[in-house]
Amino acid sequence: MITLYTFASGFGQFSYSPFCTKAGWLLNLSGVEWTRENLTDPRKMPFSKLPVIKLEGGRLVPDSDNIRTYLEGMGHDFDAGLSARDKAVSRAFIRMAEEHIYFHQVMDRWGDDANWEVIRAEYFGFLPFFIRGFVTKKLRGNLMRTMHGMGLGRLTVQQRLERVTPDLEAIVAQLEGRAFLFGDTPVPRIPVWVPSLARLWPPLYPRPCPGAFRGIACLDPMPRAVLPLWISGGCGLLCAWLRPFYLWP
Repeated sequence: MITLYTFASGFGQFSYSPFCTKAGWLLNLSGVEWTRENLTDPRKMPFSKLPVIKLEGGRLVPDSDNIRTYLEGMGHDFDAGLSARDKAVSRAFIRMAEEHIYFHQVMDRWGDDANWEVIRAEYFGFLPFFIRGFVTKKLRGNLMRTMHGMGLGRLTVQQRLERVTPDLEAIVAQLEGRAFLFGDTPVPRIPVWVPSLARLWPPLYPRPCPGAFRGIACLDPMPRAVLPLWISGGCGLLCAWLRPFYLWP
């Protein structure tokens, strides 16, 4: 049986980490037998990050992309039902969500002082009180220096909102007139990138709503169904994910 090493569940999500959630979804969709083991300190793991899966022989496979590659090598096709064009669009959406939208969310949770108070208690409540302040201050400082080096840490909240809004508009445009991102039925690739969006739920301290989303703010969430870790990809659910990130009028 495969063991998934992951960060704990929280904020109504499978894991605090969208990449751990992604790995859990991929394992579910592939149909393999697996179990989870929560870790709080990944420093002894390859890359010093999570997720990581441990195979029956003891081999460790780190990183959600590598986990996907391993599962595909076992015969599961996460591109089933997609045309070459849809595969290309999906690939671009994955990178947009994981390499851009995700870091805006990181800035909101770790960079905003009010949000940070919630995050510190939620993520690091397991630490003894007498060292928690020292450890979390160092972790936050290191991360904020990284964000500054990337450029996002140099932007105001409004500038970041203006930067990320076109990404969210692109997702809404792709969903226009469709029940799911690539037609009327869900395809396995969808859960590969939606965990980064799902992390926008639930709210901590909402931001002002970009005007482009006011017209869709009233849509109801779509059912969470099919598999325990599968979230349907309809526009209504997308709005449900985004609504708490913004202050809907």
